[in-house]
Amino acid sequence: MNCDARSLLRGELADQFAKWGVPAYRVTQLLDWLYQKRATGWEQMSNLPKSLRERLAAGLSLINLDVVRRQGARDTTQKFLWRLPDGAMVESVLIPANPALYSDASDRQTLCVSTQVGCAYGCKFCASGLDGWKRNLSVEEIVGQILAVERLSESDSSSSSSSSSLSSSEKLNDEEATSTLSARASSRTITNLVFMGMGEPLANYTNLLKALRILNAPWGVGIGARKITISTSGLVPQIRKLADEPEQFRLAISLHGATDEVRNRIMPVNRKYPLAELTAACEYYQERKSKMITLEYILIAGVNDDLDQVAPLANLARRLFAKVNLIPYNAVEGLDWHRPSDDQCLQFADSLKKSGVTATLRLEKGGDIDAACGQLRLKTEKELANQ
Repeated sequence: MNCDARSLLRGELADQFAKWGVPAYRVTQLLDWLYQKRATGWEQMSNLPKSLRERLAAGLSLINLDVVRRQGARDTTQKFLWRLPDGAMVESVLIPANPALYSDASDRQTLCVSTQVGCAYGCKFCASGLDGWKRNLSVEEIVGQILAVERLSESDSSSSSSSSSLSSSEKLNDEEATSTLSARASSRTITNLVFMGMGEPLANYTNLLKALRILNAPWGVGIGARKITISTSGLVPQIRKLADEPEQFRLAISLHGATDEVRNRIMPVNRKYPLAELTAACEYYQERKSKMITLEYILIAGVNDDLDQVAPLANLARRLFAKVNLIPYNAVEGLDWHRPSDDQCLQFADSLKKSGVTATLRLEKGGDIDAACGQLRLKTEKELANQ
């Protein structure tokens, strides 16, 4: 097969097992090891026959992300820097409970996931693209971030016992297996996913969608589609394509400017897909999904934080029936952009709410751990280069 086990859908594994003459229930056992037990090696899969493990090892890889650095913030936000098999590095951020984040309940644990090494879209305020775009992440590298964070986050025996494997004697039918695995998924460390880490998720569309289906599936990680948010800087064709997919994933637009003038200044993608086209694509998404869109709006001093920007932002939000997530800028070394004062952020948020828009001012998370996407990677790469 010459690919990674965590890049395959259940049906693809089932087809291969059938060709090998392996009973179908072995697929369920394998998936349990991959996504519930979060096994890191074939030798751990003790209820699979040795001959099957050898066949799997010969035909499939099983990559694991190496944690290079792990930082914890005062607000309990955690940032993970991963080394990929080719030596490239990407980041994930585990965001603690916050009732203001997408209006979710306060018991949520949200992981911000990367989809590319670097970024080609060159948003002027972002650290992810400072060193350019290197490559897309593979399916297993996307999925692997979630599994690796969960492995690192589990510290007591009760967590691991809740995801115990099927015994070798269990031969569940598909309906029973789905029910069993779905129940286990509810006890996972990570409850929500946001694809807003390094890279432009929709520029890695094929790998992203396959990874999402593994993360969403009851036989996989089992995170509900409504708890998965895909963010984009405004790739109009991909937004329309995503709208036609069957899953009910959430969509967030990294807007950061409610006029073409502002977006052209800080987001080069707007020159290709200006606001009129982006708005039409968002309306199409809503027609197909009947779901509220989130507009992400990083407040940058002297760029988009003046109160005269409230009216166009409010007009756009009302037109799209969207909620607005306001985020004070996290300073990035080497970039001459600044965070507005707390008072300015509060005034902006209050003015937006008075305009009839659902808006949250996100409490800053992880500012003391280089939380802006790409910062830790760049710092580490510089340190390694100077050694």
